[in-house]
Amino acid sequence: MSIKLNFLLCVLVLLLKCCLGRFLVEKNSLKITSPKSLKGTYECAIGNFGVPQYGGTLVGSVVYPNVNQKGCDNFTDVNASFQSKPGGFPTFLLVDRGDCYFTLKAWNAQNGGAAAILVADNREEILITMDTPEEGNVAKDDYMEKINIPSTLISKSLGDSIKKALSNGEMVRINLDWREALPHPDDRVEYELWTNSNDECGPKCDSQINFVKSFKGAAQLLEKKGFTQFSPHYITWYCPKEFLLSQQCKSQCINNGRYCAPDPEQDFSKGYDGKDVVVQNLRQACFFKVANESGKPWQWWDYVTDFSIRCPMKENKYTEECSDQVIKSLGVDLKKIKDCVGDPHADVDNPVLKAEQDAQIGKGSRGDVTILPTLIINNRQYRGKLSKPAVLKAICAGFLETTEPSICLTPDMETNECLENNGGCWRDKSSNITACRDTFRGRVCECPIVKNVKFVGDGYSHCEASGTLSCEFNNGGCWKLARGGKLHSACHDDYRKGCECPPGLRGDGVLSCEDIDECKEKLACQCPECKCKNTFGSYECKCGSGLLYSRENDTCIGKYTSSVVNIWMIILVLVVTLSGGYAFYKYRIQRYMDSEIRSIMAQYMPLDNQPEISNQVHHDI
Repeated sequence: MSIKLNFLLCVLVLLLKCCLGRFLVEKNSLKITSPKSLKGTYECAIGNFGVPQYGGTLVGSVVYPNVNQKGCDNFTDVNASFQSKPGGFPTFLLVDRGDCYFTLKAWNAQNGGAAAILVADNREEILITMDTPEEGNVAKDDYMEKINIPSTLISKSLGDSIKKALSNGEMVRINLDWREALPHPDDRVEYELWTNSNDECGPKCDSQINFVKSFKGAAQLLEKKGFTQFSPHYITWYCPKEFLLSQQCKSQCINNGRYCAPDPEQDFSKGYDGKDVVVQNLRQACFFKVANESGKPWQWWDYVTDFSIRCPMKENKYTEECSDQVIKSLGVDLKKIKDCVGDPHADVDNPVLKAEQDAQIGKGSRGDVTILPTLIINNRQYRGKLSKPAVLKAICAGFLETTEPSICLTPDMETNECLENNGGCWRDKSSNITACRDTFRGRVCECPIVKNVKFVGDGYSHCEASGTLSCEFNNGGCWKLARGGKLHSACHDDYRKGCECPPGLRGDGVLSCEDIDECKEKLACQCPECKCKNTFGSYECKCGSGLLYSRENDTCIGKYTSSVVNIWMIILVLVVTLSGGYAFYKYRIQRYMDSEIRSIMAQYMPLDNQPEISNQVHHDI
């Protein structure tokens, strides 16, 4: 027992050195927009559970509970609800670190109605990654896979400042921004999955294989069309020289202690050994290498899925023979794979596993791979739940904007956040128009365009139609009334004019417009011969003694006055036109006659303006 304990402790020390040396905390941006005293941008660490909104943003108001301030108890038990109200901002729940797992805090916050959870550190230190607890450390693990809200760890000093502002009655509004959490330089995404062939390590192993099965279709589609470049990887560690001859090292390692994996059952006396896992990991890595060289790297997803179904440990089929059958069924060259695997008993380096160990060490902005499973997208470690929707959203966020493939824009990729409380966005209930829009980057509150009519506003509490067709939607929010077969409306095509009561009516144009009695207020029909009658929005005016009412001049005129004047005007125009035409015609005739006469006379006598012809003759000498 002491040998086993010392061996495990030595391995733990090696892993800790790796972690402390190159482990990087993945972060996103936290921007406080109010109050003014806290306004600014801060760093926060992304939790390795839930669903970070990669590529998107989330705006909310912070709430610090009066009770259960560490979030370790169910908030419904203390009658606390953080569900946002219609038209209000989503709630970001602030809790303190300590007393329970990070995942339990997030689960309780989600059940309480929070849209995100902020965990304030309880000590001044560099930010850490909030991870899921190890298997067996919680009584019930299944809730961790149901956490859908994003989580983030903030520093103690920032947490204290937010609490102080809230205690002073100030509203703290925060914008969580994941748009730069993953690089998105071009129209192709490179990603890798650090995984394990072990299927007896509890919920984490189950989640890995369930992810591979569910994500296979999307992964192969993206790979075949050249949108992504995928590569699988496997974590191994080496056995210290002091333990090369121990039973533990022999059962968990191959190639004389160079490449090791933990025992699947954590019991060296039964079941499969760690070295069996290493060999299967190597076969999977070699399968990918051979398939990639043949131009079909996506076949790796088929092999891993089929192997997990046909060759599980619990049925004692986790063998080389079963693996060979799966490889043959997929039409991949088995000999090349065996050559790649080599001899696990030989005291030599294996090129594939040696490359895997080298790849574990982080380079550039990517830290060491120390968490299993680990997904790396565009050389940045992914944090969050390992599920198809969450991972596909993150991969889609890795494309340069506007270059995303169609799979990123399908309804399946929508987050469906708008289904609950309309996502905290504006909505007009009468027309069922909403500013909430689900995308793979998360829901956005953005005033919509409906039937070529653009709505303008902040998208959260206010949107109004603009443009020439704005009155088609809820009458532009203005007053209207149908009366006497006519529609009276205070809406203008130009929304910038606001709501104005139409002529003949007065009021605010929004809630009411009242009729103006032009007759009673003596605003029209005031001529001596006129008789005024008020109508809704207008008036009628009649004249006596056979006269007609002129609304433009507010006076009475004779029935035939206007028609006689019009006739004389027409006659005058005709006379002027005919006279002008006759004068022009006479002028043209006179010019023509003068020209003809001059031409005839020029044939018989010289004219004054023609020079005489000389009779002198010049002879050449």
